[in-house]
Amino acid sequence: MANSEKEQLIVKPSAENLAAAAKAAGKKGPPPVHLWNPPFCGDLDIEIRRDGTWFYLGTPINRHGLVKLFSSIIRRDGDDYFLVTPVEKVGIRVVDAPFVAVDANATGAGRDKAITFVTHVGDEVTAGPDHPIRVARDSETGEPSPYILIRANLEALIDRKTFYRLVELGVHEEHEGESWFGLWSRNTFFPLIPSSQLQ
Repeated sequence: MANSEKEQLIVKPSAENLAAAAKAAGKKGPPPVHLWNPPFCGDLDIEIRRDGTWFYLGTPINRHGLVKLFSSIIRRDGDDYFLVTPVEKVGIRVVDAPFVAVDANATGAGRDKAITFVTHVGDEVTAGPDHPIRVARDSETGEPSPYILIRANLEALIDRKTFYRLVELGVHEEHEGESWFGLWSRNTFFPLIPSSQLQ
């Protein structure tokens, strides 16, 4: 096959093609993106902002169904994010985390408490050994940024209102030889801040 003929077979990645492939792949549940190894087809001008808003070619994607569909085929390899289908893999930009946790509900008490989070695209996970909570602090301002693992190396930034509600559930516990203020969920303690920094 001549090079010119090969070039004609290459389809440039587009949001429309990705959406169609993702829809077809996810008909019977969440797509198994971790099992797919398609060729890298370049970068798409898609960016997920810190508040969870998706942009395509500099314009917000306002169709929630489309955002939810794209969010089902995100994969993180190292520090890079991709949208992956069985036939193509394209790079996208993520400013902070690909998801935002917009609500949380707690059931039970003490170490048996279970804190379940809901993301802006409808994912639900309960914090525990498989879905840890972590807090990163800005090196200059000290501002905390809390996250919960949603799936396979993909986190959600816990939004401010939800984090403030969670703080009301916090307790002081010994953790690695130091007193920490944090949260219990599914018999797992998640340290948020050293107790000494709250005094």
